[in-house]
Amino acid sequence: MKQSKYSFVIVGSGIAGLYAAIKLSKEVKPENKILLITKSTLTESNSRYAQGGMVCVLPENKLDSTSMHIEDTIKAGAGLTNYDVAKFISQNSAKVLEQLLSYGVNFDRDENNKLIFTKEAAHSVNRILHAGGDATGFCIENALSKTIREQNGIDIYEKAIAVDLLTNEKGECKGLISFNTETKEYEAINSSAVILATGGSGQLYKFTTNPDITTGDGVALAFRAGAKIQDMEFIQFHPTAFSIGEKGTMFLISEAVRGEGAILVDNNGNRFMGKYDERMELAPRDIVTRAIYSEMKEKNLNNVSLDATHISEEKFSKRFPTIYQTCKEYGINPSKDFIPVSPAAHYTMGGIKTDIQARTSVKGLYAIGEVACTGLHGANRLASNSILECVVMAYELVNYLKTLPNEVKEEQDERINSLIKEYDKEIENSDFDCESAIDNLKEIMWKNVGIVRNEEGLTRAEKEIEKLTENFNYTSKCPDLMNYTVRNLSTVANIIVYMAKERKESRGAHYRDDYPEKCEDAHSNVVDINTLRKALR
Repeated sequence: MKQSKYSFVIVGSGIAGLYAAIKLSKEVKPENKILLITKSTLTESNSRYAQGGMVCVLPENKLDSTSMHIEDTIKAGAGLTNYDVAKFISQNSAKVLEQLLSYGVNFDRDENNKLIFTKEAAHSVNRILHAGGDATGFCIENALSKTIREQNGIDIYEKAIAVDLLTNEKGECKGLISFNTETKEYEAINSSAVILATGGSGQLYKFTTNPDITTGDGVALAFRAGAKIQDMEFIQFHPTAFSIGEKGTMFLISEAVRGEGAILVDNNGNRFMGKYDERMELAPRDIVTRAIYSEMKEKNLNNVSLDATHISEEKFSKRFPTIYQTCKEYGINPSKDFIPVSPAAHYTMGGIKTDIQARTSVKGLYAIGEVACTGLHGANRLASNSILECVVMAYELVNYLKTLPNEVKEEQDERINSLIKEYDKEIENSDFDCESAIDNLKEIMWKNVGIVRNEEGLTRAEKEIEKLTENFNYTSKCPDLMNYTVRNLSTVANIIVYMAKERKESRGAHYRDDYPEKCEDAHSNVVDINTLRKALR
């Protein structure tokens, strides 16, 4: 097996990973080599599909303040938001905005060249910056991808995944094993710092707004290496995914459309959110999602509708060009016709437990972006806080890494050598049907571990996942990407089910109809591989 050395290895090319790579290349010594590994191509990630925007608390926005943003974040987080983290991220928003602008990101401005602030659900004031109207993620991703290709000192592996972390006998991360999905070649990469920026786990669910690559790889990778995982029961289901065309990966209808005044109506055109929350369509996402779920179940509907007909076609097409074009492709004119919508899995609030410097419980391993759980989002993410978290945490991580000695030493003890030998072995390809297993897993999770949960459904999911994977025999090396995907998805599914069973209350995005009330002494759930192994025996 080929072996190589890098000071920093970043896994994932979403906004968090790209930003960290660029900042590292600009601020560490030239002899510190940087490697970026991406599962698809450089510009393909979950970040790319973020429509709404990025929260930014700026001095020129006189109606806003850090304290107001923190308060909104904590309210949305349903009692589990870490106050210090929320404060830190809010206070640093202006700083990272300045750096994003220097990296070529252009946010939308008015005719006087001033930044445009918009409002989304559960925000008390306008504080969301957007780009390209409703293509914020796409614009940021493209700008950062362009900048990174112009930087010296960054190697890029496309069509490659990290399949195992190299942890020594002390439990420290000393690198990883990568797998090129096209050439089928493995490489042992030694590094003083491995940064996971692999995104979320939306593809665990039958209906999701996430692209095909979002398969929980980073959480599974860290978990296998012994890292602590936090709050994975909190899966945010976006209330308004475009409910037309092929089901599965669904096009997002941004929360910003409701921020511009669009309302939710049933099949008779009746507005219904007033029955569920006084904030109506601008209630937090978990409340709006459950309201839509209830309406669909009560009235036996496949979807409800978003009524944006009060917005002129000229304004809608300018403010939401991507949504407008997609609707038109299906014969819908948003200024005249209702937009069919229904909930879909959207964001993973939990993830690899980290501190404010993005450090995990495994020395030498760091996590940023959706794969990490900093405590910012609590039980329910406030709209557009995710991109801000990505860049602030990446910013702070680089500032921390700059203070460390980054010399890569050859420290391959018996544990690391043994793992490398496992991946050097030839293995036979079994007849396990990966595609069917993944489809069935998504169905199990959607039916039993979705918007509304209970003990019976969670126990059923636990047993069905075990049965589904009983003939899956790969514990380390797998023959191909599909088998690695089964390994990672089933690992993350087990974590979510375990944590959802442990949380015997309803809070934020986690709703149990057998425990509909909040517990007074609720706290974050944390699990590691040894805890879960004992629980599943």
